[in-house]
Amino acid sequence: MLETNEIKARIEQLREEIFYHNDKYYNQDLPEIDDFLYDNLVRELKELEEKYPEFAVLDSPVNVVGGVASSLFTPVVHRVPLKSLEDAFSYSDLMAFDNRIKNSGISDFEYIVELKIDGLSVSLEYENGAFVRGATRGDGVVGEDVTQNLLEISDVPKHIKTPLPYLSVRGEVYMSREVFKNLNEMQEILEKRPFANLRNAAAGSLRQKDSNITKERNLGLFVFNLQRCEGKSFDSHSESLDFLKNEGFPVSIYYNAYKTIEEVYAQVQMLGEMREELPFEIDGAVVKINSFLHRERLGETIKHPKWAIAYKYPAEIKETKLIGISIQVGRTGVLTPNAELEPVRIAGTTVRKATLHNYDNIRDKDIRIGDIVKIRKAGDIIPEVIQPVLEKRTGDETEFVMPDVCPVCGEAVLRIEGEAAYRCQGIEGPAQIFRNITHFASKDAMDIEGLGPQIIKLLSEHGLIKTVADIYKLTVGDIENLERMGKKSAANLINSIERSKENDLSRLIFGLGIRQIGKKASRIIAKNFGNMDRLMAATVEELSNIFEIGGISAQSIVEFFKSEQTAHTINALKEAGVNMAYTLKEVSNLFENKTFVVTGTLESYTRDEVTKIIEDNGGKVSGSVSKKTDYVLAGAEAGSKLKKAQALSVEILSEEQFKTRLDQ
Repeated sequence: MLETNEIKARIEQLREEIFYHNDKYYNQDLPEIDDFLYDNLVRELKELEEKYPEFAVLDSPVNVVGGVASSLFTPVVHRVPLKSLEDAFSYSDLMAFDNRIKNSGISDFEYIVELKIDGLSVSLEYENGAFVRGATRGDGVVGEDVTQNLLEISDVPKHIKTPLPYLSVRGEVYMSREVFKNLNEMQEILEKRPFANLRNAAAGSLRQKDSNITKERNLGLFVFNLQRCEGKSFDSHSESLDFLKNEGFPVSIYYNAYKTIEEVYAQVQMLGEMREELPFEIDGAVVKINSFLHRERLGETIKHPKWAIAYKYPAEIKETKLIGISIQVGRTGVLTPNAELEPVRIAGTTVRKATLHNYDNIRDKDIRIGDIVKIRKAGDIIPEVIQPVLEKRTGDETEFVMPDVCPVCGEAVLRIEGEAAYRCQGIEGPAQIFRNITHFASKDAMDIEGLGPQIIKLLSEHGLIKTVADIYKLTVGDIENLERMGKKSAANLINSIERSKENDLSRLIFGLGIRQIGKKASRIIAKNFGNMDRLMAATVEELSNIFEIGGISAQSIVEFFKSEQTAHTINALKEAGVNMAYTLKEVSNLFENKTFVVTGTLESYTRDEVTKIIEDNGGKVSGSVSKKTDYVLAGAEAGSKLKKAQALSVEILSEEQFKTRLDQ
């Protein structure tokens, strides 16, 4: 039996863990554990606080909503608090809820059962029939004003039919499975962190300072509660949903009424069985008292209404046999191992494949082909292998080894030191060519104006480009008849492609997308070797001897130029007339090994332009002021960085003083 000190320590540990995960989930949209594990932590804490009330505190995470309003948005005080729901995980939990309702003295009541959409909770306010404000839940009392972003969601009615003096509703902003899949594919292409799940994708898309990003994400909305209404009254929840539906709000596709908890449980189970067939993600079902009068009599706690409960579907874990491991090559060339399984039914679908994440995960968990493994599908689109069942091993299992060559294009596979990923080195491989062309044409690389991701996709779909060298084979006739194009647009694009042939070697090196090699390193390499042929013949030792080019970067460059696909692409670019030499004007080492911080608004330069000038003269630019800072270049309205520089006695240059030094 646990000692008193151990109980107190466990309660404090649970609170700390839950607050940490609340911040990751609600505020950062970067969850580290799935809902099932999180719910277990909350449940354990709740049980301990109920059993040992002497250790309970008012601000425990079981009593408060997890989010806070971000400083990026204007705070909104909710006229009706947006509270969370108590959770149920079993039939007995539902029975206990039903008994509490009955013991309250209420009789002849009915329940409404709805889908629990996995998204971001918001409130919408209307005055005289017009949408005037929308906010996130935040901590339930104060949320974030996201009105402009909500206006970009087509499901949000901008006006309603009945011009009520005031109406407030609560809903859930969500992202469909199809949109989520496409979004994460684009995140991979852009080498950005993929979203963990649909809820966090929806939250991250809504909480944007740029409403155009929200618009591009194609979010949806379900309204599930009438918060406050002036000018019309309702007797029940179902009546209010009928009204909202008629006014143009998208409401739950299911909100049936039931008299008994047995009927409720049957409906909850039915919804659980069909959850994988829905175009959006649900993580449970919500059970509510229908009558508003009954709700008023039941009341609310600090955190939860007493008249509703959320049944959370458990993370289902099944055992099956791992019959093989296949390799999927992503659009950035990363090789991902996937489990090939004996078919097993889990979370409403038949599963034949599951993710193994990466080779380190396979090795660390000692997962072998032929193992009986445990798999789980808990909130993510793709099931995952949790672990092997070691006691069921027969001795016939075999260890998995990552391939040396790409299974798609046959090029060498390399793992850079310090990275978990194995990558195909081929730049012409079909799996990652879209990403390669997009990067090659980007502003910081070959800067081909008009050749963005959508046009690249269009050209690829019509078979006009399969490698970066194919860009230089395009003609006006190839392009002008494509969708959204025309003769003028086609001519402008071809002119931009022709101009890019004159770019300096440094832009070409960066455009080739060599791992570990950014814009600055590309300029340094181009300057040191002078032309592409010398660079392609360089050794690791020669590259490592260059200032700011480390051993890992040098190895990455050598491996890249070993590839037959690289050689083929370079030759094709040469034949197309693309410049292969360093042509940038030589500049002085005026700022050699000096660190600048640029702050405020400059009249003569953009931030990128002044950074390039400093770097071309041997210096570097940092984002923060420290004792190691040599100069602060201060423009108009310079703020805290200027004050810190003054406090540290760092030399401060005005724009005119900076120009004078350049002219010396």
